[in-house]
Amino acid sequence: MKILLAVLTLILSVNLWSQTEKFVVVEKDSLLLLSSEIPNEVLKDSESKDYSFKGMEFTASPYFYLNFTDEDRRVIAKADSVQVIFNKDTSYFADFGNAVFRNPGPNGIISIAIHPFIKGESQALKSSEGNFKMSFLEKEVHEPMIKNDKVVFGLLLVILAFVFYTSNSNNSIWKKFYTVIPALFMCYMLPAALSSLGIISGEFSGLYHMASRYLLPASLILLILSMDLKGLVKLGPKSFIMFVTGTVGVIVGGVFAVWIFSFISPETVGGTGNEATWRGLSTIAGSWIGGGANQTAMLEVYKYKETLFGGMVLVDIVVANIWMAVILFGIGKRSKIDKWLKADNTAIDDLVVRVEKMNAEMERKATLKDYMIMFGIVFIGVGLAHFLGDVLSSFFETILEPGSTLRSQFFWMVVLATMYGLILSFTKARQYEGVGASKFGSIFLYVLVATIGMKVDISAIFSKPLLIFVGLIWIAVHAGLLILVAKLIRAPFFFLAVGSQANIGGAASAPVVANAFHPALTTVGVIMAVVGYFFGTWGALICAELMSMVAPV
Repeated sequence: MKILLAVLTLILSVNLWSQTEKFVVVEKDSLLLLSSEIPNEVLKDSESKDYSFKGMEFTASPYFYLNFTDEDRRVIAKADSVQVIFNKDTSYFADFGNAVFRNPGPNGIISIAIHPFIKGESQALKSSEGNFKMSFLEKEVHEPMIKNDKVVFGLLLVILAFVFYTSNSNNSIWKKFYTVIPALFMCYMLPAALSSLGIISGEFSGLYHMASRYLLPASLILLILSMDLKGLVKLGPKSFIMFVTGTVGVIVGGVFAVWIFSFISPETVGGTGNEATWRGLSTIAGSWIGGGANQTAMLEVYKYKETLFGGMVLVDIVVANIWMAVILFGIGKRSKIDKWLKADNTAIDDLVVRVEKMNAEMERKATLKDYMIMFGIVFIGVGLAHFLGDVLSSFFETILEPGSTLRSQFFWMVVLATMYGLILSFTKARQYEGVGASKFGSIFLYVLVATIGMKVDISAIFSKPLLIFVGLIWIAVHAGLLILVAKLIRAPFFFLAVGSQANIGGAASAPVVANAFHPALTTVGVIMAVVGYFFGTWGALICAELMSMVAPV
């Protein structure tokens, strides 16, 4: 009945009753294909969108029509048949010239892929790689005061400089302030505050992409090339135990949060079919145990309704960032926490001392030649990580199902950059630690922290309060289990923090947290995060199935 109503609504609205109409209807979303020109009565109520468009937008326009390039129109006109994939529903048509679709409403998503066929062979539409995707926002997104990335980048560096200057100041006020608030926490929260005030915005900036794709692999190489492998081995099994505890905490926490909310607010964690909340929460489990690829895997496996997916992304981002802020705050209190845990830091302290001693022995006055060669070695590694990452992810895309971790270019980039740095640690390149390799790596990581903070909108915490509370209970169980196990095995706060972030934050934040303890420990965060990618899908599957059992019907 809903499908019939959607079709009739669109037909009556556009007032078209010719033989040239073709309809594709998926649930409440409607697409109208025309062989003729779009009538004026339709154009006046419609907004045009280029077929190459991929993005998010707030708009009240009831209808939209697609703009194709002249070259793409010629390809479509020559086609024997045209495959149209509308919100994952596939149809074939002999021909069409124009496409009109209805506004699906707030949080709706319209996805259209058009593949012309000539003599049985698919023809590419060059304007957009053959697909269009538009997400409809619930409210208008206001442009930030500063949109120029060059200016924003300068502002972020000024923030970092300010934090480091004040945190190392002898001024009594700043000393007291940073006794309570860690410097790394401020590097994260000051950009978040500017973003929430509308001065800058992660949505309008490409700086996070730059930092995570260029500076992150470079920092991993710089921080790992002087790695003390023997010292890492001596850290023992506690690091892995805490990582596995974090994974179990995510699984148990998700189930507990759904179960407790089935009594508090059943409608929040209820739903049926592909709108069932537990299906959406499975994507958070994938993200928190593994990463983005694992999250996509859960979306594919459980077919959660895409128009509702934005709410789950919000919960993921808000809760994960709150937890990261708590961990960064805790790093400033790690001595007291370790004392309460009765932790044995001997292995960690020994590793730090060994690395510092080695660095002191290698330290020398740097020359321009040193820096040019060092960065040449590092960024050829970054280039190779991206090149081989593209090759490997493309290969696995042909043999594995969508959502598999091995299909992720980011996953391979992190793995390959880590392996490259590991290989360098057995060569003379490790001597570049003597001219500050790890310091440059730390700079790159702090820039990444600032760009992550820029993506946080503090006000978003209040936009979906009940789902946010589900996420907070979830993360609280994860944290509680980690604290319990750390107390039982006397694991240092370092293992708790990095084991947690390797799950919740993945490769983008686990090295940051590890580095905040000491640059020599960054490798531990990287290794744990990479392991998390492999656990992600399986852990999320278990979590999802258990959540489905306790979710209200």
